[in-house]
Amino acid sequence: MQVSDTPGREEIMRALRNVSLPGGGDLVERDLVRALAIEGGNVRFVIEAETPEAARALEPVRERAEAAVRALPGVARVSVALTAHAPAAKTRAAPQSGEPPALKIGRHPTAGPSSVPGVKRIFAIGSGKGGVGKSTVAANLAVALAREGWRVGLLDADIYGPSQPRMMGVSERPSSPDGKIIIPPVAHGVTMISIGLLLREEDEAVIWRGPMLMGALQQLMTQVQWGELDALLVDMPPGTGDIQLTLCQRFELEGAIVVCTPQDVALLDARKALKAFQTLKTPVLGLVENMSTFICPKCGHEEHIFGDGGVRREAERLGLPFLGELPLSVEVRLAGDGGVPVAATDSPVADAYRRMARRLIERCS
Repeated sequence: MQVSDTPGREEIMRALRNVSLPGGGDLVERDLVRALAIEGGNVRFVIEAETPEAARALEPVRERAEAAVRALPGVARVSVALTAHAPAAKTRAAPQSGEPPALKIGRHPTAGPSSVPGVKRIFAIGSGKGGVGKSTVAANLAVALAREGWRVGLLDADIYGPSQPRMMGVSERPSSPDGKIIIPPVAHGVTMISIGLLLREEDEAVIWRGPMLMGALQQLMTQVQWGELDALLVDMPPGTGDIQLTLCQRFELEGAIVVCTPQDVALLDARKALKAFQTLKTPVLGLVENMSTFICPKCGHEEHIFGDGGVRREAERLGLPFLGELPLSVEVRLAGDGGVPVAATDSPVADAYRRMARRLIERCS
């Protein structure tokens, strides 16, 4: 609910009518404003251009739009994202027979991918479904790579469910001296950023549509001062949605790592993630079997709760590298909840992550 002195949508749109565009017209007249959200004194919206080139040219317009809204009484904070879409490809004529037209996945932005300054490699850490421990693997793999001597960054791209601040033990908000460049915190030797560090409360819900998600990801990728990195790990949301499309199509990726558990239901969803990366022409660097086995801490009995070796067999069937098995461990859960990833400790479980990190380094070299 808006507070009484916060401007409404009409007042904000009137202010944006005063922001002129190159070539004539204004933001509202040219219908470039998307996903306007007003929460208390906080205002967020997206400026959507026709092409990535046009979006880059609109950076001064974004700054003027931000200033125009910030000048309104009752506005405490303004967030403006720039995004772009490419024109849809021409569709084929519908068949003249009685058969229905063939459905085809595509018509997504086709602008060429770009690199992130200072970052040698970008790894996407994905999964076909939630609950397989993808974020846990991403955090611990990042720490393990750092302990092997790599300069590592970790980007929490799970916008709806950011968990890396808790797992990495980071709570302070990143600084931004000029309002554009974001200075990220460093934890356990890893430079990291998450939308969770930019929210007012840890349990605040992010209720955004696709354009805002894409804009947020692009800003986190390009406006964070990553420095010189050997690898940037991107902890992606589960499934195959806007974040996956934006990351794979707009940035140059070294490849993807897919996390899965051994049971058949999880493997079904993992295959969909693998197909999506294949469609997006993103190489899969390997599969990881998480929650592979459980060893009772009292008696030492080993139990394959979710099945035995399903991910390894799937990797062999598809001709993909198998990066390793990770146990289901209370130690991993306690370490993540406590903000110290288990890979930062000296334990048998940490050894499993270090072996995986070494395999990945060998593969990249």
